[in-house]
Amino acid sequence: MGTNKHSIGPLLDTLKMERVRTILTHTYPYPHEHSRHALTAVIVGCLFFISSDNMQTLIQKLDKNFKWWSMYICLFGFFYFFSSPFVRKTIKPSYSNFSRWYIAWIFMAAIYHLPSFQSMGVDLRMNLSLFLTIYLSSVLFLIVFHIIFLGLWYVGLASRVAGRRPEILTIIQNCAVISVACCVFYSHCGNRAFQSEGSLDRRSFGWFPTFTFWQKHDQNTWISKFLRMHQWKEQVCSSWFAPVGSASDYPFFSKWVIYGELACNGSCAGSSHEISPIYSLWATFIGLYIANYVVECSTGWALTHPLTISEYEKIKKQMKPDFLDMVPWYSGTSTDLFKTVFDLMVSVTLFVGRFDMRMMQAAMNKVPDESKNGDLLYDHFCVKEELWFDFMADTGDGGNSTYAVTRLLAQPWIRVKNGGSKHALPRGDFLLIGGDLAYPNPSAFTYEKRFFLPFEYALQPPTWYKPEHIAVNKPELPFGVVKLEQYDGPQCFVIPGNHDWFDGLHTFMRYICHKSWLGGWFMPQKKSYFALQLPKGWWVFGFDQALHGDIDVYQFKFFAELCQHKVGDNDSIVVMTHEPTWLLDWYWNDSTGKNVSHLIRDYMKGRCKLRMAGDLHHYMRHSCVPSDQPMYVEHLLVNGCGGAFLHPTHVFRNFNKFYDNSYECKATYPSYEDSSRIALGNILKFRKKNWQFDVIGGFIYFVIVFSMFPQIVWFSHACDLVGGFKFLQAVPFFPCGVFQILHDDSWSGRCKSFANAMWRAFIYMIEHSYVSSAGTLLLVLLSYSFIPTKLSWKRRAVIGILHISAHIAAAIILMMLLEMGIDICIRNHLLATSGYHTLYDWYRSMESEHFPDPTGLRARMEKWTFGLYPACIKYLMSAFDIPEVMAVTRKTICKKGIQYLSRGASVIYYASTFLYFWVLSTPVVSLIFGCYLYICINWFHIHFDEAFSSLRIANYKAFTRFHITKNGDLEVFTLAVDKVPKDWKLDPDWDAEPKQPLQLSYLRRFPSKWKAASSVDPINSVRIVDHFVIHRTPTSPKSAPCSR
Repeated sequence: MGTNKHSIGPLLDTLKMERVRTILTHTYPYPHEHSRHALTAVIVGCLFFISSDNMQTLIQKLDKNFKWWSMYICLFGFFYFFSSPFVRKTIKPSYSNFSRWYIAWIFMAAIYHLPSFQSMGVDLRMNLSLFLTIYLSSVLFLIVFHIIFLGLWYVGLASRVAGRRPEILTIIQNCAVISVACCVFYSHCGNRAFQSEGSLDRRSFGWFPTFTFWQKHDQNTWISKFLRMHQWKEQVCSSWFAPVGSASDYPFFSKWVIYGELACNGSCAGSSHEISPIYSLWATFIGLYIANYVVECSTGWALTHPLTISEYEKIKKQMKPDFLDMVPWYSGTSTDLFKTVFDLMVSVTLFVGRFDMRMMQAAMNKVPDESKNGDLLYDHFCVKEELWFDFMADTGDGGNSTYAVTRLLAQPWIRVKNGGSKHALPRGDFLLIGGDLAYPNPSAFTYEKRFFLPFEYALQPPTWYKPEHIAVNKPELPFGVVKLEQYDGPQCFVIPGNHDWFDGLHTFMRYICHKSWLGGWFMPQKKSYFALQLPKGWWVFGFDQALHGDIDVYQFKFFAELCQHKVGDNDSIVVMTHEPTWLLDWYWNDSTGKNVSHLIRDYMKGRCKLRMAGDLHHYMRHSCVPSDQPMYVEHLLVNGCGGAFLHPTHVFRNFNKFYDNSYECKATYPSYEDSSRIALGNILKFRKKNWQFDVIGGFIYFVIVFSMFPQIVWFSHACDLVGGFKFLQAVPFFPCGVFQILHDDSWSGRCKSFANAMWRAFIYMIEHSYVSSAGTLLLVLLSYSFIPTKLSWKRRAVIGILHISAHIAAAIILMMLLEMGIDICIRNHLLATSGYHTLYDWYRSMESEHFPDPTGLRARMEKWTFGLYPACIKYLMSAFDIPEVMAVTRKTICKKGIQYLSRGASVIYYASTFLYFWVLSTPVVSLIFGCYLYICINWFHIHFDEAFSSLRIANYKAFTRFHITKNGDLEVFTLAVDKVPKDWKLDPDWDAEPKQPLQLSYLRRFPSKWKAASSVDPINSVRIVDHFVIHRTPTSPKSAPCSR
């Protein structure tokens, strides 16, 4: 091992990081991940063979098969909209891969029952049955191979790289490619075995046999070549893919192969002894797979990658940051969201009111006079002549957005233009973070991955720092620093937000109050609230508002005593809270934060120059309009653009009152117009951004129409009543004959019949269904409670009913379309022609005819597997052929009633129906819900949180940089990045800069590890969106001097 380490070290030293990164990209994939290229080749070959057939017949029949082509359009449309969020996108967990296989399965199961492919000479039944047979055989064969190969590695007969288990998805994908290739070949070349006397000698064609037929024609044009392309195809089949030999050529394998179908001119005597070309093709592909895997695992991969698997994976992770995506707030499968709801309920009922962590912090104070408590008051900055500091909030959502901000915060200088002037802004001496450090809930995982990781990439912690270390006696100063005043590096002070309180502040106390480093920012903070004494009479008060938006009495006591005894009469205070109560109280027509209001009004007495907060993920600044009224707060600033999803600004356009003072908006980011325009994304991108909502939406729609399957057409029948009066009674007329509603001659009559059928289905659900009625009622109640209480109950009822009515109507329409499609196929004898095993029975008859088995190989395999070989294929085909299973069961229900079905058959019917109805419903439910959010946010100005959390916008990120000048004024810059990069690469400047073992990262010229890979880097795209100055109050003899 020692020799190995010494041999690897110099090699990595000589290799540049850029070279290593090139080796580890997809250009050199891990062994046997080439199925994507093989699949491309198969598709190209399939298109070539299809185009070589008679396309004119297909076009000529287009006008005669309008009904079927319309069904094709509907199928392609719904399946495209279902799969559109996953096109050219990899989602973790691998829901995108699942959706692709799922779509391919049920789409092909539906498409092969439609007749139009017969026009192209493609018998999809044979292709699908052959595909399933080859696919299952290939999967079993390769699994056995990998088990044997792993066994050889275990006993030491294979290389070390063979110890890596192949991904099952790779095996499945390669088996699918092999099966598709064999099916494409069979569709256009068949399983022919040519006899020598009547066959084409494949050796006489030479290397380019396909061009000989062109010489027989005078018109050697591209058109004539295209029209005779089928001749080229025939020559390709008979020469390039002809049988490789007969049983006599390979006597050892004669009993283990499949033979080809005998093809000759006239009558043929005897049976075929030629090996099946399909079997030869399958064996070739399997052999290539095995050879490629063995060679690359044994030699090729080891030569190009002289590292062990664990070392390779470790270096690969170092080439690209492992950032997490934005939190999927509409996910129906995320356990984090369910945990967040549970933690919130527990925190509200337990921690706030019964047990408050802030009370525990106050009880642990050892100093009677809290205004002199070093655990809460930090005055080591006040001796500076001038000071720079930063503010950000709402950080730990998406890794890309958070790192874009932290990368800017870590730079020694930011040079930016503002109008005609240029500014060089140095890094802040300390950083203020206004809460909500990680989403969706506080946990070790979210804090480390969503919060700490971007900061550590932007500015690395010291080399001696250990993530598991717990700081017992803070501040734990770096080596060589005796006092906190001597430390010149950036520091950090944090207040918790409402998301940090979901677990009762446990994770915040563990990671903030008992850790010393946030990346390269030193954290001397010991409590969840604090006070900072700054130069020139400036102060920063950091409040902990917990979950109810107010400070507790112990905080009130500390800050009140501070205002009375430490803060001078002409000093200036910056109050930092998590929630911007001035905006939220105006929006909700509420009054919160009474202790904070009391402290500002009666104790600060006009000394509060600025209130800043996060929570709302945008930037807004309001300034007080001068008047005769006493001014308690001069400026109100909201900046929650630290990394979380974007919030709208236009819903707060009309805010103008706070503490009996008038305020006017001075800056917004994004602008009101951009904010309103961004909301349009709910209509266009809701499902693309919230694909996990499929689980909720599809299930809800199926519950609504559950009791309506299968559909029965009703008609009005006149009946007599006592007294001679007549009334119309709805009675079943066509059992499951939903197609009859379209028998009207005019389109208006068909639409009317369709609407009447929908209404009768809805009435049937209300009167007879328990499941659907209960689900619909529950949905109505949830919709009403989902609407914010900001509106009156009447408006909430109207909006809720309209919203649910749209969903119910859409669900019934989709149910009717699905039923009509099944009914049309049944009436045209495309479905429910025999039984559940229609595809398998048909395949067995075709197999015996086109795939002769003179040696009895299939019989031997059935005997050796105790009947599992045909049984697995039989039930695999039945499970694949979902439309046939659904149609056969539906036909039974229509004839006898659902009460005659067994419980298992009922489960199979509704499960098969759900598989297709889910595909139809998920795009529609997302579209309707997205339209609802867009209308609510832009028309009624409600759902500002729900309508923008759905978009998961990582762009529009900002932070605020403050400068206490030498004359005591506070200059404020808000810097923003409009577009956040999605891809990052190793910064070559960071990589090339020498790094001393004990050197702190803030001393480096290039402190951040990653830079933008494909878009403009935040350092080059940052701009100033707001710049203003808060002037210092003239000093007086009563001003409090710096205690140091």
